[in-house]
Amino acid sequence: MKGLEFPLVGTKVAGLTKKFDLTDLHSRREYFEAKTGKEITKLKDFLETGVFMAFLVGKKASGKGTRAGMFAEVFGWDKVALISAGDIVREVHGELKTASGRKDVQDYLEKNYRGYISVNEGIKAILGRSQDRVSVPDEIMLALMKREIAKHPGKAIFVDGFPRTLDQISYSLFFRDLARFRDDPDVFILIDTPLSVIDERIKYRVVCPKCKISRNIRLHITRDIDYDSDSGNFVMHCDNPSCQRAVMIAKEGDNLGVEPIKGRLETDEKVLRSVLGIHGVPKVTLRTHVPVEKANSLFDEYEFTPEYVLSKDLKSRKVRVDEKIWVVKDDNDVASYSLVAAVDVVLMIKQLADILGL
Repeated sequence: MKGLEFPLVGTKVAGLTKKFDLTDLHSRREYFEAKTGKEITKLKDFLETGVFMAFLVGKKASGKGTRAGMFAEVFGWDKVALISAGDIVREVHGELKTASGRKDVQDYLEKNYRGYISVNEGIKAILGRSQDRVSVPDEIMLALMKREIAKHPGKAIFVDGFPRTLDQISYSLFFRDLARFRDDPDVFILIDTPLSVIDERIKYRVVCPKCKISRNIRLHITRDIDYDSDSGNFVMHCDNPSCQRAVMIAKEGDNLGVEPIKGRLETDEKVLRSVLGIHGVPKVTLRTHVPVEKANSLFDEYEFTPEYVLSKDLKSRKVRVDEKIWVVKDDNDVASYSLVAAVDVVLMIKQLADILGL
C-alpha cells in the first residue's frame, strides 16, 4: 500500500539566520517565537477566554504526547491539558480496587453513561482489560473521557489514544459528543511518521532503571557514554545526578523493532486513513519527514533530526561522538530527513490559528 502523502509545508523565515538549539528549553522558546510569533500571540489571546479540543491521531511511538507537551511549553499547562485514553483506563482500574473509588466511578457512570451493556458489565470490562488489546466498550470509554475532561475547566484539551480503532472512527459522533460536552471547537491533528523512524526509535531505545527516563543510542544520547570492552558495546549513563551514573538498559524485545507491534501499527495506519475521510471536522496534518531533495529549500538544517555515530578514540581511550543528519526511507521508499518534534509544533500552531479563524 502506498504511504500517506500529507502536504509538504516548510518553516523557513526569510532573513532569519540564527541557529537554535532545539534540545534546550530556552532556545526552543526563542525558536517558536521567531518562526511563528504572530500566531502565538493570537492563540494566547484566544486561550484567555476560549478553548478547543484536539484529537491526536498517529501510529504508536509517533510522538503524539511529545508534540502536545511542546505546545504546552509555549502556552502553559494552565491553558492546556493532555488526556490519554490509556491513562484514564489505568487510573479508573486503580480506583475500582477501593470501595470509595468504585462508588465514585459507579455513581458517575450511572448518571452519565448510555450504552448496550449495564454499568456493572462495563466495570467488569475495565477490571478484566488486557494490556495488549482494547477491551473497554466505546460507550464506557466515552463516559470516562467526559469525566476526565471535566477535571480541566478552562483548558484546551489534547486527546491521545482516542480514536484507536476503526469502530471508533466509524462512529464519528463520539468526537462531536465529546466536543459538545463543553461546546468546544474540535480538530483532528494527524501525524504521519514513517515505519523506519518508529523502528529505529524502538530498536535503539534504552531506559534508566532508576528514573525510567528513556534515551536512544543513535538518536538521543546522554553526555556520559563509555565503551565496555568485555561486551564490545557502548554504554550510556543516565544524566540525572540522583541516578548516580546508572547504566541505561534496553527493554527486552526492543531489538526486534516494530515487528512485535506490526498489527497495532497496521491498525493505526488504517485509522489515520479513515480519519482523513471524515467530513465536518477540520484537520491539522503534520508530516514528520521531508524528501532530501526538497529539505534545504523548506527547512533550516538544525530542524533535521541528527544521528549520533559512536566510536572509540584510540589515543584518548574516550568515546568519540560524531553527528550527522539522519537519513531515513519514508513509507514510499523516498530518501528523507526526519524532522525534530519542534518543527511539527510550529506547523501545528500555524494551522490551528488558521482553523480557529484567528
